[in-house]
Parts: sequence; structure tokens; C-alpha cells
Amino acid sequence: MKVLIIGGGACGASSAARLRRLDDSAEITILEKTYEISIANCGLPYYCSGVIADEDVMHVSSPKKFKELLNVDIKLGAEVVEINRKDKKVILKSGEELVYDKLVLTPGANPFIPPVKGTENNPKIFTVRMLQDAEKIKDFIKFTKAKNTVVLGGGFIGIEMAESLSELTDTTLIELGEHILPQVDYEISAVAQNEMRDKGVNLILSDSIVEFKEDEVILQSGRKLPYDVAIMGIGVKPETSLARACGLEIGKSGGVKVNEFMQTSDENIYAGGDSVEVENFVSGDDVIIPLAGPANRQGRIIADNISGKNSTYKKTIGASVIKVFDLTVASVGMSETALKKQGIDYLKTITLGFSHASYYPGATRTLFKMMFNKDGDILGLQAVGREGVEKRVDVMAVAMRNHCKVWDLIDLELCYAPPYSSAKDPVNILGMNADNILKGYVKPAFYEDLKDSMLIDIRNFESYNKETISQKYSELPRDKKIVLFCNTGFQSYVASRILIQQGFENVYSLCAGIELYKMLKKNEQAEKVCANV
Repeated sequence: MKVLIIGGGACGASSAARLRRLDDSAEITILEKTYEISIANCGLPYYCSGVIADEDVMHVSSPKKFKELLNVDIKLGAEVVEINRKDKKVILKSGEELVYDKLVLTPGANPFIPPVKGTENNPKIFTVRMLQDAEKIKDFIKFTKAKNTVVLGGGFIGIEMAESLSELTDTTLIELGEHILPQVDYEISAVAQNEMRDKGVNLILSDSIVEFKEDEVILQSGRKLPYDVAIMGIGVKPETSLARACGLEIGKSGGVKVNEFMQTSDENIYAGGDSVEVENFVSGDDVIIPLAGPANRQGRIIADNISGKNSTYKKTIGASVIKVFDLTVASVGMSETALKKQGIDYLKTITLGFSHASYYPGATRTLFKMMFNKDGDILGLQAVGREGVEKRVDVMAVAMRNHCKVWDLIDLELCYAPPYSSAKDPVNILGMNADNILKGYVKPAFYEDLKDSMLIDIRNFESYNKETISQKYSELPRDKKIVLFCNTGFQSYVASRILIQQGFENVYSLCAGIELYKMLKKNEQAEKVCANV
């Protein structure tokens, strides 16, 4: 059996390695149009900054290793220009023709460059996809002694590059949306934005570049910024030109349409990685998820099916994590914004949990936001903090994958010792909060609910809360929405339970309390200052 794999990234390389382990007789060839294969693309921002100093560690594998260890042939600089499905062959730019029994399409995605005046042939503008891109950026900054960097886009690449280059230059990040990190909601991104500003990155939101001049960029708002280097970190577009040209079905989101076996509309052609659409675990919609984890798994599944092992890809859950200076932001499932856009009914809770036992030195706070529905299904979780953030999101990813309900989170037995967690882990607390909301034991209030509500501060539980709530509840109006608040939400929850048991039906507890309120206000103030510059 002759298997051709177009693309030597995560999915293609994973598919080749797995297929060789399953079928020792298969003729496997990877066709890679560039001269790089199995590069640790996710590490490129850290290579730019020098955090990763050794280029060798950026090479996950090499053509020599593939040949010696797996007997897989790799052709570099082999750009495929045509797929002839009828004759089951591909044609290279060089004119060479190669036949196949099974074809694997893993061309990945290309950095998106907006049609902005001044981008064409501009030596100061860079994208970050290949190792050679990182080398060019490093060399350019070094030899031109660049002082000002502009990063366009507040997604993963944009943020990681802004952090990395802020060590070398004055750095400004420009994001068209209202906040960075579109996969999470405002509350989580606001904390990350505060961190970036505190670390010296200039953030400009709800704005975009309309023109690159020789030494400055012009923004939609009219602002002008100096720049010596510009990084395009807006995002990527799936590479589907070959698939479209040979008539393979393309999905609604613009990626190659595949079934659960990663098979395209042609039974002899499989596809995976950044160029394909997969089913969203929560919404059921077809989406494009350009992440390395899914790409590697898809490559394995493709190899299984080519060798007759009948393996399926079980939807995408979208688990992701990013380092933002000293913070970690992680998420899984759908955000509140995405749920609203899809018209999916949801409930939510926001909590502040400690990274480990609060009495053990060094404990830090993590902000969690969880979405769920009235049936107890977990729809998504986001978190931002300093320690143990991704650990909790990983637990939730496993819980979601196995269709756990929010009340099942209460019963999860998770590792506990004071240096690592609390007897009630933040995951358990999230389950308790959601369970209380579903049972009507508490009505949650959020930042957006404060306007036109009666606010009652019930902090200092022992000396103040007992008197104002337990003894003077009769003085409170029953015809107004009452929002109780404290530092983090626990005392206001207890106080709301007292009032609910006294017959108050319009009493709410402010989730995450004053602590979250201060984070959001800090971000809002910084945005006002930026808007007036």
C-alpha cells in the first residue's frame, strides 16, 4: 500500500509514525513544501525571546530520524500543485508525479494578513509560523536595534509574541475586539489585560491598523504609533486550496469536511489538523480548532483507519492554555459569548479559589467561570490565576468528556495536601455552587447586574453581618432587587440564605465579590486612560 502524506506538521508526522507502527509493509512518503518538518511551532514565541535558546530543541524530529527509525521517506521542498483523484496521483511543482492508494491531507493553516495599505513587500512586517520566521525576527531586531514593536491580534500568537518581545522592545498590542483572548469572556480576559499592562505592554483595544507607513502605523481611530517591527498575530486560515481544486467537500466554516474517521468526501483521501472542520462537543456545530493536541490525535486516528483499525475522532472540546507573563489562562468548552451567539440556554457561576490551602504559605487566588445548563450539563470553564490553573481546567475537560453533571463535581476525589490543594478543591466548589443555583438555594449576581439594584455590603461577618441581616432584615425592601456582596462571595451567599429563608424572593449574592469588582474596575480605568491618550 502506497500512502502519501501532504504536510509534515503535527498531524502528518503523527500519522506517518503511527501508520508505520501498525503496518510495516506500507510505503509511506511525506511531502513537505517547505524545508522544515516536525518543528515545535508552539514554542516559536519563546524561541524569539531567547527563553528557548537552543535551536536544536525546536526540531522534534528530522528526515534522517524518520528514515532510520521508521522507514518513512520525506521529500522537502516538495510542493503539491494538483491532486488527480481519478488516477489517484499527485503532481508536484517540479513536474514529478506520485501515485497513491491512500492520501492524507495535512497542509495546516496560513497566517492571516489583512489587506492593509503598506503591508506588501514591507520588510518590517513578520508572521510567525516557521522556524525561519522566528530567526528572521530575532536577526531583524538585533541588527536594526529595533525599539518599538507593534503586534496585531490578541489571540495566542499575538499575546505570546507581545510578551516575548516586550523583553527586547517597547511593545504595543492592538486588538480589534473589545478584549484579548476571544475564546474566554471579559471577566477572565480583563485579569490578563491588567497583567499585561502591569508588565509594560501597551494594549489598544477595539481598534485596528489601516495603514503601515515607513516609521509609523495609522489606526482606525486616527492614532499614530511608531514601529520598527510589526508582528501579524491575527490568526490563521485553513489551507484548503488543494482540497478545493480537486473537488473535496468544504464545510460551512471553510475547512475540509471530514467524517468521524477523518475521511473526506473521497474515501481514499483523509484529512486532519488545522485545515479540517470537526464537530464541537457542546454545540454540535462544525468548527475549526487549530490546536496541536487535536492535530496529533487526528493523525493517529487517520493511521488507524488506513490500516483497518476503525478508530474515530470523538468531537472537539477545545481545551487550551496560555501563559500571560506570570498568569495562566485556560479554558475548555464554550464561553458565555459563544453560547449567546449560538442561542444555547445556560446558567453560570464565578468563584475565586485558592491554588492550595490558604494557610500554607504562597497560596494565590484563581478566578473561575463555569457555564452549565438547567440539566446540570457542563458547557464550559475558564480560569485565570498563577498556580494550578490548567490542572483544574484539565479535570473539567475530563469531566465534560465523560458527560459528568455539575453535581458529580462535588464527589470528585482529587489529590489533597496543603502545599497542593484544599480539602474542598476549587473544582468541588464549582460543583457546589452550580448545584446550589440549580436547587434555588442561591441566586447569583454578576458585575452586569449591579446597575439599578440595591447593594448591601455584608463584609465583616461576625460584627456586622449578623446585625444587619439576621436582626434587621425586616427593614429591607421586598420589592427591589437586592444584591449582597462581600470580598469573594462566600459571606454574601450565607447572608442570602438567611434572607431567602425569611421569605425574600429577590435577593442575590454577588459572585466573586469585591475582589473581581476591583479587577474589572482596574481594567476599565486603564482602557479609559488609553482611549484619552
